[in-house]
Amino acid sequence: MMSGVQSAANIPELRRRVLFTLIMLAVYRIGVQIPTPGINGEALAAFFAQKAGTLFGMFNMFSGGALEHFSIFALGIMPYISSSIIIQLLTVVIPQLEALKKDGQSGQRKITQYTRYGTVFLSIIQGTFIAAGLQGMTGPGGEAIVLNPGLQFKLMTMLTLTSGTAFIMWLGEQMTERGIGNGISLIIFAGIVARGPAAIVNSIQLIKAGEIALFFVPFLILFMFVVVAFIVFCETSQRRIPIQYAKRVVGKRVYGGQSSHLPLKINISGVIPPIFASSIMMFPATIGSFIQIDWVQRASAAMSPGTVYYYICYIVMIVFFCFFYTAVTFKPDDVAENLKKHGGFIPGIRPGKKTAEFIDKILTRLTVIGSIYLSSVCVLPTVLVSQFNIPFYFGGTALLIVVGVGIDTIAQIESHLHMRNYEGFMKQGRIKGRR
Repeated sequence: MMSGVQSAANIPELRRRVLFTLIMLAVYRIGVQIPTPGINGEALAAFFAQKAGTLFGMFNMFSGGALEHFSIFALGIMPYISSSIIIQLLTVVIPQLEALKKDGQSGQRKITQYTRYGTVFLSIIQGTFIAAGLQGMTGPGGEAIVLNPGLQFKLMTMLTLTSGTAFIMWLGEQMTERGIGNGISLIIFAGIVARGPAAIVNSIQLIKAGEIALFFVPFLILFMFVVVAFIVFCETSQRRIPIQYAKRVVGKRVYGGQSSHLPLKINISGVIPPIFASSIMMFPATIGSFIQIDWVQRASAAMSPGTVYYYICYIVMIVFFCFFYTAVTFKPDDVAENLKKHGGFIPGIRPGKKTAEFIDKILTRLTVIGSIYLSSVCVLPTVLVSQFNIPFYFGGTALLIVVGVGIDTIAQIESHLHMRNYEGFMKQGRIKGRR
């Protein structure tokens, strides 16, 4: 491992890329600390302390605490993620977008441009609604969150938040192009990891206060390592379908006759299902925090984390979105058609429709396993926190993102090392990225 780190430091280009990525992440974290003008910071922090289990808590996690402080990056990168998902789903129903997706690099640039426009549009809408909502909110003591409400505050807040999201999007694209790893993923990664020191301090305070038994701490640490190892194993596992290419004679040369494989991941849908499921499951708690009606409060309490209804609905949502997102993003018919065009076939399976049915059958089985894996990782921390009062700060979606982005980034660094004949981080085997 240490020899791999030394090798990475010996490559000037890789060293520059890593340094550039760290500088961009530092710029992002500095921006998180710059507050939006016209906000009572103490009242807003107290308000968010009461909304930890709602959508506000989730968005605050993805923004790296920027929403809690209502900084210029309060919207975070969520508008970009939402825009990317919307464009990706629209490619299924709009033939023009599907044609652009298949048009290679020029089509991908056009889709990226549409994603940027969608990000700005969503940021304007979200910024406007947030500014309007803040004017009607008060802290726990009744103090106003907005110091000088009015149209000027709405316009200033909307422009500030939209500009902040656009700047984060630019930072992410620059990191992807000039740095290491996926820039957008690294921004989310940095926001989640930045909350680590506070989580450790809170755990130490709970131990000192006697709320967590000291002898239980080693078991908790061991459990966290086991969960991380389980996620790494599942994220890097593949079902490899053997592919054989037929021989072709072109002039005096013989092409093809090679063997390859089609890698299918256990978790093809990534972290999208937990994000969607968490967003939907947090709506009852969010609505219940604003509407003080008896039946609304009872429904919100029944669907809050820790209840049987919550766990059942959460698991059903994760399974549904696993199958839905996999069906949208992976097309067995297109894969079978591409194999047929290039003279490839699966041994023992007829090219064309039979190949598509075979791939679809395997994909369905993998999606079942992947949905069980995602459900267990996302539900287990909630059970530990609600039933046993065990602090598990980086569970569920956050832990999946942190581990997944870490695997992808290390895989990219390893590819740079292997290209220049350097030994990677692992002496035996090679780290496989999720994509």
